[in-house]
Amino acid sequence: MKRRAFRSTPLGYTASQARSGTHDAMPVLEAFPNQYPGYYEIKIDMPEYTAMCPKTGQPDFGTLSLEYAPAKSVVELKSLKLYLHGFRSMGIFYENVVNRFLDDVVRAVKPRWARVTGKFTPRGGISSTVTAEYPRPTTRRGGRR
Repeated sequence: MKRRAFRSTPLGYTASQARSGTHDAMPVLEAFPNQYPGYYEIKIDMPEYTAMCPKTGQPDFGTLSLEYAPAKSVVELKSLKLYLHGFRSMGIFYENVVNRFLDDVVRAVKPRWARVTGKFTPRGGISSTVTAEYPRPTTRRGGRR
């Protein structure tokens, strides 16, 4: 089956808008050494997520949740807050923010596993929940459950 190249849709979305926010500069996520290297899990809820729709410029709101099992490092919360604020004036789609956030967390702390879930407030009567996991599932419907 051939994959078709992405082109603008009848609604006018472009490849540039689809990529928006995926490589923009962000505040650094800092980490500190894990003092309890045995296995435990951390869950952090961030109910004040805001960004902009890359197509309309309208604000998007939601709650991002980070769950992970730290290995040698733990996310420093003040840097996490500043990182999250980096999305406020950025045009980025829901799917991109969840995957970008997961990639940046994995890069910063190298966890045993991690999951980012975004629960976004309704726009136009539609609410969305997006989840991404590390390590990335190898099957179509895989992952930790």
